[in-house]
Amino acid sequence: MKTKSLVLSALLAALTAVGAFLRIPVPPSAITLQFFFTAMAGLLLGPVYGAISQILYVALGLIGLPIFTMGGGLGSVLQPTFGFLLGLIPCAWVIGALAQESCTRGRVAAACIAGLFVLYAVGLPYMALIVNGYLGKGWSFWDIITKGMLLFLPGDALKILVCTLLAPQLRRRLGNIH
Repeated sequence: MKTKSLVLSALLAALTAVGAFLRIPVPPSAITLQFFFTAMAGLLLGPVYGAISQILYVALGLIGLPIFTMGGGLGSVLQPTFGFLLGLIPCAWVIGALAQESCTRGRVAAACIAGLFVLYAVGLPYMALIVNGYLGKGWSFWDIITKGMLLFLPGDALKILVCTLLAPQLRRRLGNIH
């Protein structure tokens, strides 16, 4: 069981990397499928292995593999969107923890919404810190919310809808892996 979970963790980390390249540019970032694959990691693997998959993804990008939307390497930590990459880890954990007991559509949707909240709770303050503290751009609170969240919410809602439709089916087929 542990081997299967680790293999699936690596697979979801790889899919998250692929999701970074399926993007629609929206300055200062892009709409990607990273949150979708992170949510699926939490839903399918549970909190521990879901988070492990995202730790693996972030670690591989930090050591230099160009798997982030804007490349890779340690310099990524100075990008305004790096906080969202860090946020993928607790996002997967929260989604996995909330959906662990039951994978009904309502539970999946609620877990994904909670995970998305965590993702923005990590990503937005980091964005504000880099944009205003490091880059000195002087964005207001509203600029951060608009450019870092509001533009992405319609796509996030669609991703949550797809997770809600797919995850219960996939969990039944994969069996209990967490």
